Amino acid sequence: MTGHDNNKIEEFRRVTAAAMRAISGRAELNASFVPGQHGLSGNEAKLPLPSRELPPEEVGVVRGIADSLALRLRYHNDRVHARETPKGDIARAAFDAVEQARVEAIGAQRMVGVADNLATALDDYCRQRGYGRIVEREDVPLAEVLRLLAREELTGAPPPPHARQLLDLWRPLLDDKVRTDLAALRDVVGDQRAFAKVVRRLLTDLDIDLGTEEPGASDEDDEAEGDQGSDEDQKSESQGGEKTPAEAMASMQGERGETADGEAEGDSEGEDADGEMQAEGGEERPGLPGRQPQPGRNRDGQPAYRPFTTEFDEVVDAVELCDEAELQRLRQLLDQQLLHLQPVVGKLANRLQRRLMAQQTRAWEFDIEEGMLDSARLARIIADPVLPLSYKREKDTDFRDTVVSLLIDNSGSMRGRPITVAAMSADLLARTLERCGVKVEVLGFTTRMWKGGLSRERWIAAGKPANPGRLNDLRHIVYKPADVPWRRARRSLGLMLREGILKENIDGEALLWAHSRLLSRSEQRRILMVISDGAPVDDSTLSINPGNYLERHLREVIDWIETASSVQLVAIGIGHDVTRYYRRAVTIVDAEQLGGTMLEKLAELFDENDEPRRGPQRRAAGGRRH
Repeated sequence: MTGHDNNKIEEFRRVTAAAMRAISGRAELNASFVPGQHGLSGNEAKLPLPSRELPPEEVGVVRGIADSLALRLRYHNDRVHARETPKGDIARAAFDAVEQARVEAIGAQRMVGVADNLATALDDYCRQRGYGRIVEREDVPLAEVLRLLAREELTGAPPPPHARQLLDLWRPLLDDKVRTDLAALRDVVGDQRAFAKVVRRLLTDLDIDLGTEEPGASDEDDEAEGDQGSDEDQKSESQGGEKTPAEAMASMQGERGETADGEAEGDSEGEDADGEMQAEGGEERPGLPGRQPQPGRNRDGQPAYRPFTTEFDEVVDAVELCDEAELQRLRQLLDQQLLHLQPVVGKLANRLQRRLMAQQTRAWEFDIEEGMLDSARLARIIADPVLPLSYKREKDTDFRDTVVSLLIDNSGSMRGRPITVAAMSADLLARTLERCGVKVEVLGFTTRMWKGGLSRERWIAAGKPANPGRLNDLRHIVYKPADVPWRRARRSLGLMLREGILKENIDGEALLWAHSRLLSRSEQRRILMVISDGAPVDDSTLSINPGNYLERHLREVIDWIETASSVQLVAIGIGHDVTRYYRRAVTIVDAEQLGGTMLEKLAELFDENDEPRRGPQRRAAGGRRH
């Protein structure tokens, strides 16, 4: 790189950082340029690193992201936002997206250059996620759609080129009430609290569950900067039982929301709520093809976990979800991303490979009375014929035959950098372990649809019986079977980067599925590594059942595997504390740490020289604990 190039990049960084400080009104704001994700952390702003040639399209994208972050600091009040944010996961994601559209609209209306930068960045965002090729509404999270609709209404600007087709798919579903709510946003764009109340009304008219909220919230702290709303108490938006979707929006899809700590609503044990539910009868639950019966059922009088129906669940190979051309394109995209991760994770992978190879090195016993003749010691017998012949025998290696299963969360909140890094790490790990003679399978878990799919329709047709259990269609994806070499499965791993795959996550049943696949293997050591960024979330199930229904089942499954199975279970949480679920777990803050953490945790497991762990009551794959 020439000195002139260095000067250009430094000048660009300096000017961009200065512009952010000016727009945000925060002189202490510091901007850093790094590869990967962008975002805010206190007074630290992370921005994408542009190419050294500073092509205009990249410059526009970086400036747009910088302006978006600066406007968030200038016109967004965290205290008002936290108080008004709905508790429901889908509603929370949509509420956050529309609020971002509000702060960007204020900046776009006041500064023409900022409007151009924001439009460039948004179009690039839509292009990367393939929104220009969308043909099905359910392939895009509802939060993204509402953000684009709100932006169009607030600024009067046309949608980005790569989002026009998407919005055209959704416009016919907008009824008069929804259109009126969107128009009402214009009148209160400068008042965050009033804007939030209109957004909540919009979400209600879209028949989105706002979640159960605590009544009587105090408004004494509402006089924060920029808060011009009234001080009347927030009414409880509790939905209590079941929600009735509007007919016009019956097929609407939603994205799992992300909270600051990554936890879903109903994190506590919820014994009071559960205690009021009557355990539904029968000792048997409907069987899931290829899955074990659920452990820990009916514990403490709580309702048993069960699916309402398993008819629409599927276990599918990755190649069946995508045509050949798209699969090839996604693999090329993954290969491009690997170029950035390879130097760091590649070194760790080589270190793990050397360690495993060392454990498999042959060892010999010498000077024994029987075995193979030790030809290296024949010379001394010739020198002294009185000496006896020397034999040697190969020792059994301590390295046990091993299979590793990577179970990756394919939920909507993994979208972007987390799922990209997960795919890259799985690819490198599969290659590394395969060279060491360790078999690897890569699995993913999500749902077929947002908000219930065919399972929910079946429940509605049945008259909405109480305590229905899980109300969504499972989709368990096999990216790479353990017996298939990496070179034959490499294209399938790219499918994780396809936007439409990522929906909701039901972790407990996914764990049982991956666990049962491992138990069918013949290897001595079986390792199950779970990669997730949040608690189980399925809006359809949680809107009808207790708030901790999915999480309680996940805890029971984990406890059963850790105490009664020979499978070694380890978990990695991305921005989510999984140590409260798993005994052997680690939480990382940045997705960029994932590859190195996966290798470190596997190295720890391989270093254990004890025999495979067996619980006191070892059960077969079809066993069940009451």
